[in-house]
Amino acid sequence: MGSFDQLKTELHRVCPGLLIKEQEPMRDYTSFRIGGPVAVMALPQTTEETIACIQAARRLDITPFLLGRGTNLLCGDGPLDYFVIKTNPGLNQLELVGETAVRCGAGVPMRQAACFAQRSGLTGFEFAHGIPGSMGGGVVMNAGAYGGELANVVVQTIALNKEGEVVTLRGEGQKFGYRHSVFMEEDLIVLEAKVQLMPGDPVAIQERMDDLLRRRKRTQPLEYASGGSTFKRPVGAYAAALIDQCGLKGYQVGAAQVSEKHAGFVVNKGGASCADVLALVNHVKQVVFDRTGFQLELEIVTML
Repeated sequence: MGSFDQLKTELHRVCPGLLIKEQEPMRDYTSFRIGGPVAVMALPQTTEETIACIQAARRLDITPFLLGRGTNLLCGDGPLDYFVIKTNPGLNQLELVGETAVRCGAGVPMRQAACFAQRSGLTGFEFAHGIPGSMGGGVVMNAGAYGGELANVVVQTIALNKEGEVVTLRGEGQKFGYRHSVFMEEDLIVLEAKVQLMPGDPVAIQERMDDLLRRRKRTQPLEYASGGSTFKRPVGAYAAALIDQCGLKGYQVGAAQVSEKHAGFVVNKGGASCADVLALVNHVKQVVFDRTGFQLELEIVTML
């Protein structure tokens, strides 16, 4: 595997004007507001630069970590030996395809894509308005909310494979499941997605999005930093209900707390460390398993 110094030299060679940062604190790039300095971060401005960065890393046998909005990411407290590529503005395409489809770059926030669909008079993507992440991360984990998920609307994804080639996956080839996709199984990096929608009334669509946003504000602890929903939904139950049933709502380690508003969220009350969150999460998993028999799995992604 090549060194980060070799990587920086290669990046400057293939993208002479590329902005590269070193020892950038990840707490500034995640909704948890937690994380130590990352070794190298590239901020490409175009799709071509983004692909060139990925290919440069591949040539040196360095696995790049593509970072969208960091809304479901928990980063370690100490130095992080990663090469991070920011997906926005490099992958920020957002345009109509024909009359009822939208082409979305991986770096586009899902809320922005939902608003674009609304202005275009297209329905079926309202659920994404309340999801704070970007399209790339959303496709990888098949993000969903309020009865909708990306599997219902994403008909095509363009990605980069481990050989550095651009490939197109369609329909069942994307292997969408609950918080799962082929992009988790294979070494594929999402570049953009095509979302297929239906004609609708822009006013009615906006009203639906406004209603979902009100519900989200009423039920979720948006006043605190967090990584969103912390645990996946176990088969036959709901994580939040199990945690609440075990009397863990409000349980706290350091400045990390099981939200008193919604037990499915672990929040940063101010100054929480990754160690705080992991200790809390492990305690919750153990108690829930001991008392209910359900094994909770993390929905958030870790960079440790």
